[in-house]
Amino acid sequence: MKKVINSVLLAASMTAGMTASASANDLNELLKQVKSDRLSEAKIDKKREAEFMSARADKQALLNKAKKQLADEQARNKRLTKEYADNEIKLAQKEVELDNAKGTLGEMFGVSRAAAADAYGQIATSIVSAQYPGRGEALDAIANAKAIPELEQLEELWFALQTEMTQSGEISQFSAEVTNLDGTKSTETITRIGTFNLVSANGYLNYNDEVGQIQPLAKQPAGYIADTASDFFGETSGYAPVYLDPSRGAILTLETRKKTLEEFYHQGGTVGYAITVLLIIGLLIALERVIVLSAVSSKMKAQQKNMDQPNTNNPLGRLLTVYQENKDADAETLELKLDEAILRETPTVDRGISLIKMFAAIAPLMGLLGTVIGMILTFQTITLFGTGDPKIMAGNISLALVTTALGLIAALPLILVHSIVAGRSKSVLHKLDEQSAGLIAEIAEKESK
Repeated sequence: MKKVINSVLLAASMTAGMTASASANDLNELLKQVKSDRLSEAKIDKKREAEFMSARADKQALLNKAKKQLADEQARNKRLTKEYADNEIKLAQKEVELDNAKGTLGEMFGVSRAAAADAYGQIATSIVSAQYPGRGEALDAIANAKAIPELEQLEELWFALQTEMTQSGEISQFSAEVTNLDGTKSTETITRIGTFNLVSANGYLNYNDEVGQIQPLAKQPAGYIADTASDFFGETSGYAPVYLDPSRGAILTLETRKKTLEEFYHQGGTVGYAITVLLIIGLLIALERVIVLSAVSSKMKAQQKNMDQPNTNNPLGRLLTVYQENKDADAETLELKLDEAILRETPTVDRGISLIKMFAAIAPLMGLLGTVIGMILTFQTITLFGTGDPKIMAGNISLALVTTALGLIAALPLILVHSIVAGRSKSVLHKLDEQSAGLIAEIAEKESK
């Protein structure tokens, strides 16, 4: 046991000695490391200090350079300011000298510019430029010139004015390129009537001064106006009537915007088409009735010339047939038989007449219906879009007015043909009544004897 304790104590003392020796070695290394790091940081600080001093010297050099440039620019500014003031004085002196040198030429300069500007506004938009293009360029150069125009420019101004004045009273033909509505171009022969209108075989043309092109109108004016233009184009000598536009296209443009009767008709819409159908049906019925009743009247006239031989192809012949069959009956019985025969003929003679009368009464009512529909649509448009733009309401108002007009237009001829057909029908029935009364009178006279 004593040996064991001694062994333990010996091991512990050996361990403590080894630990103390290791700690001493670590501290020495740490000290060496600290000394080494201190030397490295000192070197880095010296390097940074040297770089900073070098940069400071550069910045100072830049600052000195900037101050020198500022001083130079300030000196240049003073010099330029002085030169500017001196130049202003010189310009004022030169302007005075220029005015003195120009004398009355200054007035001519202003007059020529004003005249060129006025002439450019007239010539550039004139249809004469369609035949003589490029005249406005010289005038524009004079109107915008900063110096007194030269003699050649003044001659161009005079020539342009003289050409416009001369051509305004002449009628001439020339060939030019026409830009069609679909964008295609074609060369056509054009007749220019003074400064008023351009005419070709297809009617009136328009000169678009903005693009320098001759173009056909979007729609030719009324037929009688366009026909005179085509006829005038075809004339080679003598005199021919033609409509002219003294406003240089403004009135003609308004004329093309007018709606034709066909366009007005189509504005009536469905109601207008229905009224047209009524009118056509009524006129067809009236035509059929007139033809039939005329044929019946002719046959009855032929029958009147031969009363002894009745023909069943006409009402009078059938009436005479009834008379022949009941010739031996008394007057009262014969009268009833003849009245019966006339009643059988009446529906055939009066057929379709009441229908024409009904159509004549319905047409104005349908026109009134279209008026009401148009006003309803107008108020609906006002509710949605307001009254700021009357063009929005124009279509519905046109519907209201056109249908009313169509109803009246349809009613008037229907009433007229109804009167004609009804008169012919009454004439036929009157002849039957007349003949029937004569036959009865003849039988009554025989009975009285």
